[in-house]
Amino acid sequence: MGAFTIVDANLRAAMRFFGNATGGGEVCTLDGALAVYSGLDYGVFNIALLEGDPPQGIDGFSARIAQSARYFAPRTTRWSFWLCEDVLDGPTRRKARGLLMDRDLRPISQAPGMLAEALTPPLRTLPKLECVPVADRVTRQAFCGLTAVSFDIPMGIAKAVYEPEQAWRGDYRGFVGVAEGKAVAIVATVAAAEALGVYSLSTLPEYRRMGYGEALLRAAVAAEQQRTGIRRIVLQSTDAGYSLYRRLGFTEVAKFSVYLTK
Repeated sequence: MGAFTIVDANLRAAMRFFGNATGGGEVCTLDGALAVYSGLDYGVFNIALLEGDPPQGIDGFSARIAQSARYFAPRTTRWSFWLCEDVLDGPTRRKARGLLMDRDLRPISQAPGMLAEALTPPLRTLPKLECVPVADRVTRQAFCGLTAVSFDIPMGIAKAVYEPEQAWRGDYRGFVGVAEGKAVAIVATVAAAEALGVYSLSTLPEYRRMGYGEALLRAAVAAEQQRTGIRRIVLQSTDAGYSLYRRLGFTEVAKFSVYLTK
């Protein structure tokens, strides 16, 4: 399995979380695509991704977009398409953005897919932090609150997704970083496709640039590596996190683009 396919497959496994979290959604395998419906009118949690063999040219890609649109049409007008551009051949990749925009899907972000075979040693002394698994109401609420603040998600939407107990029964495993009794950081992991995926790493604004995010990432990864035996780590980076991930030993192996309905 190539590097970009590992990152892409792990992302698909992680996105299933949103179809199972609320009790009102679903995960549906289409012909060459995966559709994840959260049951909420919130586009970034209603997700379509390519799956299976690469599409055959721009016509094949167009057919998969159309199929995804047909799936969401009776459910919601708000959905997003998460594209690993490396899956596409060169000519299709060059035309993909225009095709998606013609279908009223506008680009909202680009994220490099990154991979590390191991984390490099820390370059500084990190703050003391307790890494607490999401396993009860208190930790679910803490994860929810930090997610809403860090990613600018409406609190009602965040509660519907992250507070139900059933949301945490699958492969998506959350961790809360607690410093001096206060929840200051969160991260989630997914073990899939021969890799440990890292998602939703964030820190309260007043605790940023102090090493809490790095400390929690290292602790959560170590715990999950011990539990699963998987060493390789993958993620999709934000602009804010890119320098940290490079410092931790991650290299860029893929390009992801996210499109959202207008």
